[in-house]
Amino acid sequence: MINRWIIFAVCMFVGGSLGWWTTAKEGLGLGMGIALGAFVWLLVDSLYMARLLNWLRTEQSNEPQEGLVSTLAVAPSLPGVLGEVADRTRRLLKNRDQQNLESQARLGEFLAALQASPSGVVLLDARGRIEWCNQVATQHFGFDAQRDVLQHIANLVREPAFKAYMAAGNFSRDVLIPGSFSTPARPVKLSVHAHSYGKNRKLLLSRDITAIELAEAMRRDFVANVSHEIRTPLTVLSGFIETLQTLPLKEAERGRYLALMAQQSKRMQTLVSDLLILSRLEGSPLPDANDWITTRALFAQCEQDAKALSVVIAPQGQQLEFEPGPACEIAGAQTELYSAMSNLITNAVRYTAERGLVKVSWTVLEDGRGKFQVKDTGPGIAPEHLPRLTERFYRIDRSRSRETGGTGLGLAIVKHVAQRHGVELQIESQPGLGSLFSLIFPATRVRRLQAS
Repeated sequence: MINRWIIFAVCMFVGGSLGWWTTAKEGLGLGMGIALGAFVWLLVDSLYMARLLNWLRTEQSNEPQEGLVSTLAVAPSLPGVLGEVADRTRRLLKNRDQQNLESQARLGEFLAALQASPSGVVLLDARGRIEWCNQVATQHFGFDAQRDVLQHIANLVREPAFKAYMAAGNFSRDVLIPGSFSTPARPVKLSVHAHSYGKNRKLLLSRDITAIELAEAMRRDFVANVSHEIRTPLTVLSGFIETLQTLPLKEAERGRYLALMAQQSKRMQTLVSDLLILSRLEGSPLPDANDWITTRALFAQCEQDAKALSVVIAPQGQQLEFEPGPACEIAGAQTELYSAMSNLITNAVRYTAERGLVKVSWTVLEDGRGKFQVKDTGPGIAPEHLPRLTERFYRIDRSRSRETGGTGLGLAIVKHVAQRHGVELQIESQPGLGSLFSLIFPATRVRRLQAS
C-alpha cells in the first residue's frame, strides 16, 4: 500500500515539475502538471485494476461443474499491492481446486462402495425423484441408470404396497414387493427399506430375499413332512398300546399287535436315521479324495443287504443280479458311498414285484469314468415326476411308499452324496418299463486294480 502512495507522489512530482518547467516556471503550469501526473497514475492504476478484475472474472467463469475441475489461469504480473492480491487469490483458487479434486475423489470412492454393495441403493431427492442408483437397484427395479435420473420413483415402481409404504412415511419396517423380473414360474421377492436423511431426502435399500423365502418355505415343508411322517406311526403305536393295556387279548392277537408295533417303531428309527444322515452330509466337510474303497467290498455289502430285504418284500423271490465288473477303487467316504448305492438298490427291491429283476452293475467307461447302475423291472416313473424325485419326502404314491417302508429321503441322500463326490446322478424311467438309476464317477476318483 505504501508503494502505491510513493508511486502516486512520484507521478505528482514529475507531472508538476514538467508543467512548471514547460510553462516558464509559472504557477498555472505547476497545477496542470500535477493534475496530469494524477491522471497518468489513475490511468495506469485503472489498467492494472482492469487486468486483475478480468482475471478474477475468468476464474469465476471457470468454477468447476459437476464431475469437472476448473483450469487455473496464469495470474497477471502486477506491481505492489495488486500483485500481492493477485498472488494470494491465485493461491486460494489453487487450494480450492485441490479441495475439489479431493472431494471428487472421496465422492467417487463413496459411489464405488455403493456400487459394490450387494444391496440395491437408490438416492431420492426431496420430491421423490431418483438422483442416483447402483447396478443392483437397476436389476431389482428395472431402472435405467442414465435414462431414469430425475424420474419420480412412483412412476417407475407401481406396486401398490410400495406406494402405500412411501405415502405413509413410516420407515421403521421394510416392505415386500415382487422384483421387476418376477414371473409365476420364477418368482422374485424384494425387501425394500427406506431411510430419511438430509432435507427430506430418502435412501432406498433393496435386498433379493427370494432364496431366503424359498429356504423358509422348504423349512416349513420339512417340519410339516417330518411331523406327518412321525405322527402316523406314533398314532398306530399309541392305539396298539392302549389296546394291549385295556383289552384281554389272546396270545396270537397280542403277538400280531406287538409285531405291528415293532414295524412302526422300526419305521420311525429308519426315518430318524435318514434325517441324521442328511444332517451329517450337509454339515460335514467334503470327503477326502485320498481315501480309496474297493468296488468289490461295496458290492458285497450291498448284495447282502439286498438279499435280506428281498426275502421280506417278496417271499416268492426276486431275481437279484450283481455284476461287480473290473476290480477298481473309488476315492471318497466309504459310509457315504455305501449309503448312496444301498439306497438305490433298496428302492429297486422295494418297488419290484415278486419274480421281478433287479440288476446291479459296475463298468469303467472308455474315458476312465466309472458307472454304477441299478436297473429294475418295477412299475416305472412318469416323466413329470423325474425332476422332483430327489426332493425330500417327495413321493409318487404315498400309500405305496408306506407299504414298502420308504421314508421319502433315500434319493435326497443319494443326491447329496453324489454332489459331495462330484458324481453325476442319472435317472431313466418309463411307466410299465421299469427304471434305471446311474452314478457316473469322474475319472479322478476311479482307478483300476492290477490283477494279482
